[in-house]
Amino acid sequence: MPKAVHQFYAGSQAADADLWAGAFAENGLFHDPVGSEPISGREAILARLRKVIPQFDPFLGITPVDAYTTGGQTAVHWRGAVVTTDGKPVNWSGISVFRLDEDGLIAELWAYFHHGVFTAQLGDSEH
Repeated sequence: MPKAVHQFYAGSQAADADLWAGAFAENGLFHDPVGSEPISGREAILARLRKVIPQFDPFLGITPVDAYTTGGQTAVHWRGAVVTTDGKPVNWSGISVFRLDEDGLIAELWAYFHHGVFTAQLGDSEH
């Protein structure tokens, strides 16, 4: 995997918003998930991650399963896992496609997963 893609997953697994967002270019776009309004810019991505991570304990993160790089893009099949603060496990999976800029940072990321599968597992949790 390219360095920025590896950093994206390492930041997620460490629940480190700064490391995670640092994989993005300053003006990077994050479609999370595809079909929702993209998060625009590293600072907005960082703000979102700083809001989301503390809502879970532990935040286990997103783990890459398979990665394929071709034509300047990388596609990664992944699995995510978190536990809500009231003890409910949440597991989901998907595929993300990364486009890097000339500096090797994430210029745009498309995350494909069923958000309803994620939110249904939250039940009555306040997330």
